[in-house]
Amino acid sequence: MRGTFRNQAGLFSYLSLEERVPERHPLRNIRELVRAVLVDMTKDFAALYSDEGRPSIPPEQLLSALLLQAFYGLRSERQLMEQLDYNLLFRWFVGLSPDAPVWVPTTFTKNRERLQDGDVFQRFMQTLLNHPRVKPLLSDEHFSVDGTLIEAWLRSRASSQRTVRKKATARISTTKGAAMKRTPARAIPTAAWIARRRAERPSFAIWAMRRWRTAMVWRSARR
Repeated sequence: MRGTFRNQAGLFSYLSLEERVPERHPLRNIRELVRAVLVDMTKDFAALYSDEGRPSIPPEQLLSALLLQAFYGLRSERQLMEQLDYNLLFRWFVGLSPDAPVWVPTTFTKNRERLQDGDVFQRFMQTLLNHPRVKPLLSDEHFSVDGTLIEAWLRSRASSQRTVRKKATARISTTKGAAMKRTPARAIPTAAWIARRRAERPSFAIWAMRRWRTAMVWRSARR
């Protein structure tokens, strides 16, 4: 039997965030350790804030959010706030209720200097990494990365950039017509000239190859 599609979801939810997170989710153990470390640093946090004025965002929530940014590889604090706005898992880890508004990304900018001046970041990470349950999981072994993957990625980036420049040149030529002023072609260095310069200065070969590639791009664009 086909179920009925409802475009509008229910207005209320009777499940708490604690019930939505699976029992074996990795963040459960991490959240427990982070909470224990933050409780031990309560006096350090109290020394950074004044007893008067408007209440600020708890530093415990800021540090927890920064851990999520590192765990999930979020590129910016703006993306972190976007995830925190609709991701219930993030809200549960940080300690926000489903209806609580998230703070603006500039909040990290305003509080970063305060936390850095008090060495809170360093003490927080050192305490967390030296925890009896975390320290046995750490290792000082090095790992290697295949350099050909990095080289292939750099080549693909350079190729895509050349393609964009060619399309932009063709679009400008079509718009302005044959009267558009063109840049004169650059001289292409010969193989003998490159070999002679390489013998004189080995690092010069890199510059020569870049110059040769640039000249080839301009030549193809003029065609």
